[in-house]
Amino acid sequence: MSTEHLMGVYNRAPLEVDRGRGARLWGKDGTEYLDCVMGISTNALGHAHPILVRAVKDQADKLWHVSNIFKIPGQEALADALCEKSFADVVFFTNSGTEAVECALKTARKYHSANGQPERIDIYGFDGSFHGRTYGAINAAANPSYTNGFGPPMEGFHQLVWGDREALEAAFRNPTTCAVILEPVQGEGGCRVTPDEDLRWMRQMADEHGVLIIFDEVQCGMGRTGKLWAHEWAGMTPDIMAVAKALGGGFPIGACLATTEAAKGMTPGAHGSTFGGNPLAMAVGQAAFTEISRPETLANVNEIAGYLKQQLHGVAQRFPDVIVEVRGKGLLMGVKLIPNNREFMGWARDEAHLLVAGGGDNLVRILPPLNMTLDEAREAVERFEKACEFARGKLAA
Repeated sequence: MSTEHLMGVYNRAPLEVDRGRGARLWGKDGTEYLDCVMGISTNALGHAHPILVRAVKDQADKLWHVSNIFKIPGQEALADALCEKSFADVVFFTNSGTEAVECALKTARKYHSANGQPERIDIYGFDGSFHGRTYGAINAAANPSYTNGFGPPMEGFHQLVWGDREALEAAFRNPTTCAVILEPVQGEGGCRVTPDEDLRWMRQMADEHGVLIIFDEVQCGMGRTGKLWAHEWAGMTPDIMAVAKALGGGFPIGACLATTEAAKGMTPGAHGSTFGGNPLAMAVGQAAFTEISRPETLANVNEIAGYLKQQLHGVAQRFPDVIVEVRGKGLLMGVKLIPNNREFMGWARDEAHLLVAGGGDNLVRILPPLNMTLDEAREAVERFEKACEFARGKLAA
């Protein structure tokens, strides 16, 4: 087999994966790795979790797909659970995070149109953000790496500098502003955490000026920060929120959550999806959400995150020639490096058999399963330190 017939859009690591179990991943050559990528924050309960495996097998024997022209009881059950444990009143199911973002953007613009203000189309995002790969999502993030070559920028999308409150205040006061979209904790952009006081101020400004707040919690939500939703730490809520990744525990599921008011324009025919909310996805989603939202799971996130943060700060002190800083929130951790982060990922993989993810600002992300054990966390630190030792030797050579 070869990759010659695959579209060349991925710069893949030289690792042929074979199987996984819990926090472990095995290559086809039998090498065992400790996986702190987890499908990029997606396999939140680890690989092949028995509860999810059972959900897939049971539903696969019954019904896979029927389309949304019929009622799908699993959708209603999962929507009920999501709304019960969030700010939302209604849910639209998708197949991915970028589709959930696309729905969120459309919902926001449709809201103002339904209110008789169709001119309110301006949506403000932030540098360093990542919202997916659809046209709306790449324009909302406005990262040149993802927009160049795809024609002119879409009308009504603007980018602000992360942390520039003066510019954001001007955006809120703009009479054609529709919404502000952000990740409470940036993932791809470098594990930057928006301060709680800033999120509360945004909520106040949005209410004063009739602007909607869209949170992209595709990566930072679903227990990743130690609360079910990342914005809970700030004691405020958005109007619309995109979630995915961990919602299916590795199975393709996304969802756009909204208040009844924010979704007032989403009437029959305004949006749709062929596969979104299919019975198989809903069965897995219910199983994953039930397990992730358990208090015991969230308590484990906070315990393991506290341990990893403390230990990684210690590693940073021992390797100041390799590590610049440790940042992030919960189990969405970032380690900013002096050596090239892509090279470091290879060293960690090949020398320490530790899998870590890349990220902006020359960092690597550590994204272990939410049910990681303390012993596995200790092992992760030991392997990360081994990678740092190898990196030190490379830098000195």
